[in-house]
Amino acid sequence: MGIVDEDIRRVRDGTDIVGLISQHTQLKKTGQQWSGLCPFHNEKTASFSVNAERGFYYCFGCNAQGDAIDFIRETEGLDFVAAIETLAARSGITVRYTEIKQEKSRSRRKELTDLVGKAVTFYHEMLVNQDDPTARPARDYLRSRGYGSEIARAFSIGWAPDSWTVLSKHLKISDDDLVASGLGSVNKKGNQYDFFRARIVFPIFDIQGEAVGFGARKLPDDDGPKYKNTSDQCEVYSKSQILYGLNWAKSEAAQTDELVVCEGYTDVIGCHLSGVKNAVATCGTALTIEHVRQISRFAKRVVMAFDADSAGRSAAERVYKWEEEFNLQFAVVTLPPGNDPGTLASSDPEELNRLVSNARPYLEFLVDQVLSRADMSSLESRARVATESMSLVSQHPDRLVRDQYVMKIADQCMVSADEVRRLSNERKFAISEKISHTSIREKNKIAKLPAKRMTPEYQALQMLIQKPELIKTLSPWLPPVLFGDAISKSTLQLLIQTGDLHEARSLASEEVGDLLGQLAVQTTIDNEDEIEDEINGVICRLVSLAAERFAVELEARARQTGDFESYHSSISFLRKGMMKLRESVLKLDEISPLLNWLVENEENGIGV
Repeated sequence: MGIVDEDIRRVRDGTDIVGLISQHTQLKKTGQQWSGLCPFHNEKTASFSVNAERGFYYCFGCNAQGDAIDFIRETEGLDFVAAIETLAARSGITVRYTEIKQEKSRSRRKELTDLVGKAVTFYHEMLVNQDDPTARPARDYLRSRGYGSEIARAFSIGWAPDSWTVLSKHLKISDDDLVASGLGSVNKKGNQYDFFRARIVFPIFDIQGEAVGFGARKLPDDDGPKYKNTSDQCEVYSKSQILYGLNWAKSEAAQTDELVVCEGYTDVIGCHLSGVKNAVATCGTALTIEHVRQISRFAKRVVMAFDADSAGRSAAERVYKWEEEFNLQFAVVTLPPGNDPGTLASSDPEELNRLVSNARPYLEFLVDQVLSRADMSSLESRARVATESMSLVSQHPDRLVRDQYVMKIADQCMVSADEVRRLSNERKFAISEKISHTSIREKNKIAKLPAKRMTPEYQALQMLIQKPELIKTLSPWLPPVLFGDAISKSTLQLLIQTGDLHEARSLASEEVGDLLGQLAVQTTIDNEDEIEDEINGVICRLVSLAAERFAVELEARARQTGDFESYHSSISFLRKGMMKLRESVLKLDEISPLLNWLVENEENGIGV
């Protein structure tokens, strides 16, 4: 299942990649290229380049690369189909699907999210309508929390009136749509009724910014549960998969490589207002593997800003499994007693920022919790504390990490390190060596490969990338024998095979893909009037270098065998041809004899 290939090309070609990337970083035009600070890693000197003509970007700092589709997938955490759909919507392009069922399913989802979006607008207007006295208690409460009209607009906060049918009558939708969207239900008499009543509503958006549900808070003096969320039974919302605020936090997370996970909607809003713009929240549920999978697409470090008891309730085994499976690092913010991120954001935003910056590794937090409340008055009690602490430590899969805590626990419990290790062994925890699983973005950050030195081979490949219409014409003049570097040779063969940069990248190995990315954002031909001379010059240099490689090999063979006579004519032919190429740039037909000799002799096993 997927999108028709022709429509993928239309979306890629119809997207203004400079405009798209400029939403995330400022680009400056230099010649035919655009450059700026990389949106995928922190840097002070611009190393990010964009080739608008080819629709391609590359960072010489972290090696991030791709086209418009790749960019929106990385920055917004979308799968391939969702990325195409998002770009198509921005460009006004209608896409077709390879299976009608999938097209109908996606169309149905769009219908339902549009309905939820209309509910967001309706509820927000109910809140900000100063002429409606029924919303005044909600406005007063929000102001008491420091949330004025500007904040209400920024986060689309609304008010669900104390009425059974005000929304359903306003939307005028069918029973099926009311239930499927999660906005209401139908009673046994066949009457529609709204799901949310007399509550402040916080719209929940998916990763693309589409409204999918609500978290609704009762006023302090009202009865009922504090929060009520959209039901999991609807077709567009699942609390185990949705993170509130991820649509706002994802850009900051990509820059900082960190997401701060809270428990409530007001926690996220408070964090954002305090400058912690990479904050998200679970929607009335514990952190799930689906949440973690989403987080791993944007950040490597997960900072849990829960109250102490909630953070401790996250099973250590589960966290360690997530760390291993998704290559994540979990940490915990130690909040003052009686505070959550939302209240601390109101009272002391600077302290909130400091605590988030100083979040401790998850295991350290758990061990310190045990040690800080321990009874150290007797040998027996200290032994119990050491046992409890090591029961946490022994669950960690990395032996080196476990060993670091042995001395700490031994010192604080005043027992020998050997005894602490014995306690660890008695836990009989199945320890497996940690297997590194590094995401593409992390590999890019680690790689830090230098920019390519511009050789004639790279210049030739750039020409084919910049002028794909020349591939068919030039391929006879660029046989693989002219390319001494294996990666360059593979890149050449892919470009000739596909005739297209984007298709070549889809088939390329990591090394070839990296080379394509670097070359795609650089310009070889500055003056269209000089294109023929540029081509001739590059090909002549390639032929000269290839001839030199052959001559050097033949001379070495002659010395090894002592049979100079057998190799003399070939070496002389090559050296004379090289001399002519060094004296002047020849036309392509003038180099044909030398080029043909190189091709024929490579087939016969001569040459390197």
